[in-house]
Amino acid sequence: MRNARIITRTVLSAAMISVIGGCDQQQAQHDPLDLRAQIDDANTAAVGYLLSKQSADGAWRSETYGTLTDGITLTPPVMKTMMFGPPGTHAAESALLAAEYLRSWVDGDGSIMRDGRVPDFPVYSAALTVIALSRMPSGDFLDARDAWLTFLREQQLTERLGWELNDQAYGGWGYSIFPPHKPDDPSARPPFDADLSSTLFAVGALRLAGVWVDDPAIEKALVFVKRCQNFAQTDEEADPMFDDGGFFFTPTNDMQNKAGMAGADSHGRMRYHSYGSPTADGLRALLRCGLSPDHPRVVAARQWLERHFSVATVPGEFEPMREQDREAAYFYYCWSVSHAFRQLAITSFRRNGKTVKWAEDLAKELLRRQRTDGSWVNQHSFVKEDDPLIATTLAAAALANCRQVIWPDYD
Repeated sequence: MRNARIITRTVLSAAMISVIGGCDQQQAQHDPLDLRAQIDDANTAAVGYLLSKQSADGAWRSETYGTLTDGITLTPPVMKTMMFGPPGTHAAESALLAAEYLRSWVDGDGSIMRDGRVPDFPVYSAALTVIALSRMPSGDFLDARDAWLTFLREQQLTERLGWELNDQAYGGWGYSIFPPHKPDDPSARPPFDADLSSTLFAVGALRLAGVWVDDPAIEKALVFVKRCQNFAQTDEEADPMFDDGGFFFTPTNDMQNKAGMAGADSHGRMRYHSYGSPTADGLRALLRCGLSPDHPRVVAARQWLERHFSVATVPGEFEPMREQDREAAYFYYCWSVSHAFRQLAITSFRRNGKTVKWAEDLAKELLRRQRTDGSWVNQHSFVKEDDPLIATTLAAAALANCRQVIWPDYD
């Protein structure tokens, strides 16, 4: 682990030089070459910051929240971001240390547990670990990856856990620490049974691990994803007041939908406001589940994002009492919408008679928000983006997406 400390000191010194220069550059005019240099400097500084926070055992642990010090919660997302770090930053060596740590959670019998503990956020931890280990170039971690994949499959709300097709949570994944069995009492349910974000991560992990779209897990996940979209399957179900093509977080828990309730539709069903982060997640989930880019659901979600796209805030109509929650997931929104547009190869779009170059606009805003130590942080704490490890991981990944869209052949 001595190498990890040497890497950290070396890269952090270089990153601080880069970020000092980057701060001056941010005041310069935004010509293409200048913007490219700023993005590269910003991500180099971000990698330096993240390296400085890596523990000797390869894990990342929060310095902000005691509940995020288990190692397995933050290590997979940070490692995933580090794997796309700029050349020359030793990010690859850091990712290797992290991969060894993730493997240490797999017991000899293939179960996932460490020191008698299970992950506090099992779906996110398992999904991101599968994604990160799948991308390790050596292929040395596939056994550990498959153990985490099995663990992830066990968390899906399907018949195995007593859930049925007519249950709103059916096919999804959620926040439950242990596999959420359907309660015998129909009036009771787990407080966090299924949500769109967890389901996107799970589906993405399965697909990256080689699972085909005709796998039952993917087909059942699509059932849940569709239930999170304000989109009518048939004319008889339609209500134009609510069916705008956007997505909300979950149909199973009112309070988890940050934008709040939109009211009852003409059929008496409670509806929820569409907003930016779940709409980006939902679009990506539809594609991951096998729907084509020209599928009506995908088109509707894409059009919602283009109509409402913002680099300054999480877009969407929020209930007045939920307005304070709008900015809580800002960096998550940037991360997901940049993935969504990149996945559809969207470089620009027209809105109100003007061309929106979303990647350039978003990159400039993220650069403006970066702190001098290379990190990002959200002043709002509702979804823990006030932890710089979380915000920096998301912002750096979003910047990398912007760079790839602006210069697709740039190495």
